[in-house]
Amino acid sequence: MFNKKKNNDKEENITNPENASENITENLENADATTNETEPVVELSAEDKLQAEVQQLNDKYLRLYAEFDNYKRRTQKERVELLQTAGKDVIVSLLPVLDDFDRALKAMETAADVAPVKEGILLVSTKLKNTLAQKGLKDVESINQPFDTDYHEAITNIPAPTEDLKGKVIDEVEKGYTLNDNVIRFAKVVVGA
Repeated sequence: MFNKKKNNDKEENITNPENASENITENLENADATTNETEPVVELSAEDKLQAEVQQLNDKYLRLYAEFDNYKRRTQKERVELLQTAGKDVIVSLLPVLDDFDRALKAMETAADVAPVKEGILLVSTKLKNTLAQKGLKDVESINQPFDTDYHEAITNIPAPTEDLKGKVIDEVEKGYTLNDNVIRFAKVVVGA
């Protein structure tokens, strides 16, 4: 019966750490009375320390997990916003060109002579090309260049008019473009065979 009471005291120490100091003194008195059971008091405090450490690590883990979850949400939101506004800079730089086209269309309605309209359209075209070149767009030089699959897409082969044009681009059906040295559209070309 004495051992049963002692075990109950141990359970109380584990479940109720506030009473630990009272129970430690009882355990010391009981340890003197019985020599067959030798559980040191240090284990209880070590156990309490371990439980506190586990609780602290668990709390740290939960905080870190919540912080990481917030980081994921924030970066996902930023990514969506970036994709929605990715072309904003280019669009804003093209607005003056769009305005010039609107003015050219109005001028075409009342124009009696074609030469000034043609000149205006050429100016707007030059302005558009310059604006896109500032953003990193370059056209791929194709005509009389050797056929290169990195920049060209062959539509067809025709007999070369001269020997030196064999394996070279003879005609360009659609211009190719690079953006910051990365091909964004291959040039569609006719190759001499």
